[in-house]
Amino acid sequence: DEGFTSFFTVHNYNGIRFVLGEINANSMHSFRSVWGNMYKIIRKCNTILARIDEAADMTTKERFEIIGYTRFMRAYAYYNILMDFGPPIILEDKVIESNAALEEYDRHRSTYDEAVEYICSELEAAADLLPYTVPLMEFGLPTKGAAYGLVARIRLIHASPLYNGGSVARTFFGNWKRSTDGELYVSQTYDESRWALAAAAAKRVMELENSGTPMYRLHTVQADSDTPDLPEGVTSDPDYYNEWPNGAAGIDPYRSYSEMFNGEAVIPVNPEYVWGRRSGAIREHTRMSFPQRLDGWNGLCLTQKVVDAFSMVDGRSINNSSELYPYNETDFSKNVQTFSGYRLNAGVNNMYVNREARFYASVGFSECFWPMTSSTSSGYYNQTITYYYNSPNGKGGVTTAQDYPITGYVLKKFIHPSDSWGGTNARRMDKGFPIIRFAEILLSYAEALNNLTASHTVQIGGETVTLSRDMEEIKKAFNQVRYRAGLPGMDGTEDAEEVQQMIVDERFVEFLFENRRYYDVRRWGIYEEVESIPIRGMNVEGTKEVFYTRVIPNTARIGSRIVNKRLNWLPIPLNEVRLLPSLDQNPGWEE
Repeated sequence: DEGFTSFFTVHNYNGIRFVLGEINANSMHSFRSVWGNMYKIIRKCNTILARIDEAADMTTKERFEIIGYTRFMRAYAYYNILMDFGPPIILEDKVIESNAALEEYDRHRSTYDEAVEYICSELEAAADLLPYTVPLMEFGLPTKGAAYGLVARIRLIHASPLYNGGSVARTFFGNWKRSTDGELYVSQTYDESRWALAAAAAKRVMELENSGTPMYRLHTVQADSDTPDLPEGVTSDPDYYNEWPNGAAGIDPYRSYSEMFNGEAVIPVNPEYVWGRRSGAIREHTRMSFPQRLDGWNGLCLTQKVVDAFSMVDGRSINNSSELYPYNETDFSKNVQTFSGYRLNAGVNNMYVNREARFYASVGFSECFWPMTSSTSSGYYNQTITYYYNSPNGKGGVTTAQDYPITGYVLKKFIHPSDSWGGTNARRMDKGFPIIRFAEILLSYAEALNNLTASHTVQIGGETVTLSRDMEEIKKAFNQVRYRAGLPGMDGTEDAEEVQQMIVDERFVEFLFENRRYYDVRRWGIYEEVESIPIRGMNVEGTKEVFYTRVIPNTARIGSRIVNKRLNWLPIPLNEVRLLPSLDQNPGWEE
């Protein structure tokens, strides 16, 4: 429910095929190779571990370093199987010869619990051997923090309703049993201590130090003369006007958020990247958002749900806006506003005025200003882009039928003001992709603590930790993310249900297009509820006079979208299931 595109057949967006029901166990397109490729990685890792002692000239330091990286990558391969296909076949250290009889390969899948414990134990072992940091030229290699960050993510998912007993786990997996022994693949017994373990895992990352200083913190840019003042009249959070990090004052929220993604910040030294890498794919895929008439493809579209999820500048929702910062969808702004290097044009519909900083860092809307300053060709920089039917980049103006924004919005999150695809000297800044961000660790910690109703003592990495629901700790972690965005946070009076909803809403906006929402709505057990809401956008069939009307886009692609429990995971490729008698297919994909 974050985005949609109409051109998957051209640019291989197989995620769209998935939600259209065109993926099945026999027709998986590029997904077919994922299962097999992960096991190729696992086999190579097992081979390295089995034969490493044959390298007689290797130093002890080199040997331990290779073992650490190898165990991490093996665990990461299993993690990817677990996330997308469910419980894997766990081979442990076994290397099956390529000419072995088929019976040697036949074995049953693990349970979900068994997979989590195995993967986390491997990551813990890898972390003991991994470095705290890597040289700048080796940015992207996993570190101790990357291993701990993955453990924190996995532990949170394992504690979540879909995999931790209760009605959601029963609805999805209550009858799913292993055919070889009748064991339930997903436990139907609730275990609250899992939340404590998840909180402890996140806290460990938060407290990780190197040479006496914290390893990770949120990326911020200091306020300057171009930074707008914090909004007036915000009384819900008594700490809001304090200096960062105890409040939102003293930093520039727009630049703090946007420069983490658009290439402005120095990628390898970003303190928020618990684990990240440079991404040529992200850089190249910005073209999917750029205006078609300026050599882009105009179609990486956000939904109206995303647009509506962003707060007003004072932290209120669009349905509860204040008199000082009102929300309305009628009429257009009268004046140009400039702040933090961003230009908000006059003539913009009022629904896009007075919004929070992350909105402007993420959303391309009609009448949005595109700098594209690397281009030196007239007409290719400093352009206002519109998506009305009769405008150059609207449905009736594009030169290729599918290259228009079907919702009236495009993603701008990874686009730098200098990025351009058309004209002389057009170039794009290098991009980084944060596989795990510190903001995720903070929100995971808050969520895990919020789900505790009693005190629990757990073991994490050989350490004993006792945790209970502590509203001050929840507030401190959650509010850092809000303050960085220039918004007020919790005031500490919220009950557990309110806190959970605030975390759900915050993760939707904060991690937009960072590969988290897909998994979040599933682990929370709200996938069917939230995905059943029809995709809406602006009326791209109309001129400016009627464009700003919420409609279900007139495209068969969106109309064909399906919501089904079986889409919790991908199917295991049919050829694999047919080869191995003990390999059970995922629920709903058996036919």
